[in-house]
Amino acid sequence: MFLIKDANVKERFGYIKADKIGYIHGSRSIIPSNGTNKVTIMLLEANIVGTVNRGNSETVSLANGSSVSFDGNFIEEDGSAYFGSVDIIMHHLDPVNEDMTIQMPGMLYAQNEEGAERMLQTLGMLAVELRGSGGEELNLAEGSTSEIKIQVDASLMSIAPATIPLWYFDEVNGYWKEEGEATLQGNMYVGTVSHFSFWNWDIPAETIALCVTTTDIENNLLRNLAVTITSATYGARTGYINNQGELCGMVPSGESLEIDIYSYDPCDNETLFSDIIGPFNSDSSITVTLPENDDIVVESIIGNFYTCNDNMVTDGYVQLFYANQTFTNTVDDGTFEINLLRCTDDNTFQIKGSDFLNLQTTDNINYTFTTPLTNIGTISACNTITEFIQYRIDNEDLVSFTGNFTAILDVIPSTSYHIHPELKIAYYPVQDNEICFFMFGALNDSNYEGTYDFLDWYNTNDRSDTGFTLRECLNMASTDNITYNLTSLGAVGEYIDINFSGDFEIFDDTQHTINGVVHVLRDY
Repeated sequence: MFLIKDANVKERFGYIKADKIGYIHGSRSIIPSNGTNKVTIMLLEANIVGTVNRGNSETVSLANGSSVSFDGNFIEEDGSAYFGSVDIIMHHLDPVNEDMTIQMPGMLYAQNEEGAERMLQTLGMLAVELRGSGGEELNLAEGSTSEIKIQVDASLMSIAPATIPLWYFDEVNGYWKEEGEATLQGNMYVGTVSHFSFWNWDIPAETIALCVTTTDIENNLLRNLAVTITSATYGARTGYINNQGELCGMVPSGESLEIDIYSYDPCDNETLFSDIIGPFNSDSSITVTLPENDDIVVESIIGNFYTCNDNMVTDGYVQLFYANQTFTNTVDDGTFEINLLRCTDDNTFQIKGSDFLNLQTTDNINYTFTTPLTNIGTISACNTITEFIQYRIDNEDLVSFTGNFTAILDVIPSTSYHIHPELKIAYYPVQDNEICFFMFGALNDSNYEGTYDFLDWYNTNDRSDTGFTLRECLNMASTDNITYNLTSLGAVGEYIDINFSGDFEIFDDTQHTINGVVHVLRDY
């Protein structure tokens, strides 16, 4: 994870570079929009696929037949001649590989030989880096050339032209530049280059920037959706709606396009909206209103993120994990809000917070959605603490317990008041002036996890009642309006996760609110 705040970028272009020892250079380019712009970069390992020697003409090939030839003349970065062995690092990026869009540098945005901007449809890329015996970066000597070949996937042969422009990636500016061309020989494109970087075989198109905003029928912004825009000529582009309900990207100009908006794979990758848009001849913005869908639920998750010393986190982020997806919200004022669509048959999620400033994190904590708004209260970044209980009453200080817990599940009830399994979670004060914590629950027999309401444990007239109570240590009256979500009840030595929120009265008849979380290890 990385955060780049307050960066100065061009209005229609931002460029992020990533370097790591043992990998080749990675990058991503975006059209910036309001709110948080999210990118993913997958670095390619610097695997040596062959070695050539100064003065020798040699060819290095990959298993699929893609290859590069060398005449044996190389230079160092300062232009001086290099003498010695040269390690060849090479990767073929295939457009049919779903990871290609996060492995390739920049984005499919280019400058042609006339200096005009273009978007690209790639038929394949070749990453080539030359390293000396001491790890120094090399390139071809002036006047030297290499023949490069890539294999074209069988599914793309129907659109592969006889000749295609070659484009290299400009690592300084962050976009592709046209230089030369390649010819199709069988299922291989063959071209000649005079230097190395990423090389790209692409069909160019005139381009405009298109921003898409998504709302529901009540004009509420919808976020974290997948959007695919397909050109009959240049193929498809996919991106994700950000936390401001917007996605911006490059599309072909002067062409009608198909737009499809999706939920997530666990919801069967259902198409929520499909239509024909355009043609667009200049930079444009559109708003898409999604129809109601009984199978998809809109959720908002809010909360506070504090340090272990109960101070607001001012430089961090919170991640929400749901249905194999990760949603991230930056935190700079101790609060966060994450919006998403979820499937009707899956109502649990996990939250983890990371505090950059103090290098602390929370555990992964389990929660249950309380549709449409889930207030998880306060989480604290204390990664040296393995279990905790926290709650806040009204707007008072956060109450935290971080040790001396007892967490017991009695499958056979130990009291005569109930017929259901009993869960008892207690905190025993270390000092005389500390308050205690005691949570008692009567659970469902077949499936412990779920949503519970108030339990009156003294009511012997209804021994079949289920629910939770916090009365023992919090001076609560005989009833409350608190919802308890038991999201995880592990085996002995594993975690019990409960979040709770709602209203209650104390014995002087005053009304109060409470929200909190329990994250403790089960003792037996």
